[in-house]
Parts: sequence; C-alpha cells; structure tokens
Amino acid sequence: MSVGILLVTHEGFGSALLAVATRLLRNLPLSCEAFEVPFDGDPDALLPQASAAMRRVDGGHGVLVLTDLYGATPANIAARLARIGTPVRRVSALSLPMLLRVMNYAELDLDDLPAVAAAGARNGAIIDDA
Repeated sequence: MSVGILLVTHEGFGSALLAVATRLLRNLPLSCEAFEVPFDGDPDALLPQASAAMRRVDGGHGVLVLTDLYGATPANIAARLARIGTPVRRVSALSLPMLLRVMNYAELDLDDLPAVAAAGARNGAIIDDA
C-alpha cells in the first residue's frame, strides 16, 4: 500500500509533466494520474470524474493532489476532492522538479509528502547568472 499522486491541472499540462517524469524515471514508484480540466470546464460536472481518478491512484494510504495554480478551477476541484472522504493533502504550483522529488521520496507517508513537494519546487527554481 502506498500514497497515490493525482495531478489536477489545466488541460495539456499534467499529462505533459507525467510523460516527462515517466521518461526520466522509467518506472514511477507511486501510482500517478493526470486529471486535466478544460478551460471552460464546469467544476460540478467534472467532480465525479476527478473523484474516480483519485480512487484509481489511491493505494490505501491517501492521495497527494498536486495542482498547477492556486485559486484556479483545478485547485478548486482539488479542494472539493479533499472533502469527499479519502485522506488528501494538496500542494499548488506544480512543476517537474516538484513531481520528480515526490517520486524520489515514495516511501514517505501522506503527511510528509507535501513538504517534500514544496521543497522540490523551491529547490528547482534556480537563477542562472551564467
């Protein structure tokens, strides 16, 4: 049993990140899926599909939901997922460094992974003065 990872993003973003992470790591150690929200998507209509995606990745120890932009529709759907009953933790500002870091700490529990995800995003932002 393990934590599942659900990327809830604007369309085109989550699947691209997941494809790159899979290419770099070859095998993702955690069950992960991208749920992409159309720009004109209705959150009420999309909630059942997002909930189904969350159930698919849940390995029995809850789901870390990573969203691209706090306050936008994907993050609002993620907030509603957190009230359904499955243990959920949410982190916004999804990036490739964030996702890779989470995958590299797959043994951690749900309560520890949000800090790992945030550290991945912070440490992945480099000012290159070269």
